[in-house]
Amino acid sequence: MEYYAFVHLSVNTYTDMAWGLGNEDPHIFNPKELDCRQWARICKQAGMKGIIITAKHHSGFCLWPSKYTEYSVKNSPWKGGKGDIMREMADACKEYGLRLGVYLSPWDRNHADYGKPEYITYFRNQLTELLTNYGDVFEVWFDGANGGSGYYGGANETRKIDRDTYYDWKNTYKLVRTLQPNIVIWNDGGDRADLRW
Repeated sequence: MEYYAFVHLSVNTYTDMAWGLGNEDPHIFNPKELDCRQWARICKQAGMKGIIITAKHHSGFCLWPSKYTEYSVKNSPWKGGKGDIMREMADACKEYGLRLGVYLSPWDRNHADYGKPEYITYFRNQLTELLTNYGDVFEVWFDGANGGSGYYGGANETRKIDRDTYYDWKNTYKLVRTLQPNIVIWNDGGDRADLRW
């Protein structure tokens, strides 16, 4: 039986909260001693086959310098805003012969358009960045597709969505399989995809 590491690192790492609200200041994110190579080396030594990293959790903060949002590592003090944790993780996985998986939360508590049709384009643009800029990705996780309370660009409100229809999973999966034909899709949303809890 194979097993994998699951890395969850985000702004809420620094706030002692399970989930970020979307209003955390990016300047709190500064993992000065981050060493993705160490993680990969230890995972390999432990017999793991890959690492799944939370590229964006519900707060909306991105561990890569997404060109679609300012709420990312590019506006943190880490590496002077020039760092890319996804790049470092992808390179470390490649070096140690591990598979790379990404977790991209469909719910984004920072984005002002969340709950509107325009947000789906934004979500798919970020998905495209992750599935085209970091080599082979063996698994993508879509978790937390529920909506709820959040910052939402300053609105500070609760937004409800129909998780069965809002994300248009059929076409989102089509995009995923076009970009990464051999990928496995995990989803706890309305459409259970390939894998689920």
